[in-house]
Amino acid sequence: MLLREKRAIVTGSNRGIGRAIVERFAQHGASLWAHARQATPEFTASMAECAARHGVEIQPVCFDVTDGPALKAALKEIGASGRPIDVLVNNAGVAHGGLFQMTPMSTIREVFEVNFFAPLAISQAVAGLMRKHGGGSIINIASISGLDLKAGNVAYGTSKAALIAATRTLAAELGAQGIRVNAIAPGLTDTDMAGLMERKAGSDMIERTSFKRLARPTEIADAAVFLASEMASFVTGQVLRVDGGST
Repeated sequence: MLLREKRAIVTGSNRGIGRAIVERFAQHGASLWAHARQATPEFTASMAECAARHGVEIQPVCFDVTDGPALKAALKEIGASGRPIDVLVNNAGVAHGGLFQMTPMSTIREVFEVNFFAPLAISQAVAGLMRKHGGGSIINIASISGLDLKAGNVAYGTSKAALIAATRTLAAELGAQGIRVNAIAPGLTDTDMAGLMERKAGSDMIERTSFKRLARPTEIADAAVFLASEMASFVTGQVLRVDGGST
């Protein structure tokens, strides 16, 4: 129960890595605001079932992370509850692959809006709430694509590289306020997003790992539990690769 009595916000928690993080956090005793882009009966039921199974509170929060007014309204409502926010996991993201000269600038901007600007906007609002309660932990879900930049990654890879740079900058700025900021850089993970990859590109990524397989979402979630917990109380400004020894 590494997160007992902690409260966390997890964005993009409807499926994949985000859903696994919600499950692991709840298993370790955290109560959560679980974000999804759209409210659906399936999402609400899934969060209620998870909360009941682990004996915690999970409140669904639904908004489009690129909708500034909706984002601000949702975070204002969370802040008005008076409950401390101990952890923020910026997980919501979109994938994209394509060569630079074949990628419209509008597409690059759209990817950056979700993968970079939205996490910054959420972090800015939540950091103010964390400061009032003595600090917290912000975890950005980046990617090894933001570290090992290659052709075809002008939108996704550079957006994650920007998020990694922001992670290090915010860690330096917010440390004095008791707020730790770290990033996780997963390798190719067994999610819907991985299924969107061109088959050969995915096979090549798997072949470059030591284990010759995809990561499991729970393996990324376990890293998030560590960074959210007091076991990582002196860890900030770091990028934790969870990539199976990818070369």
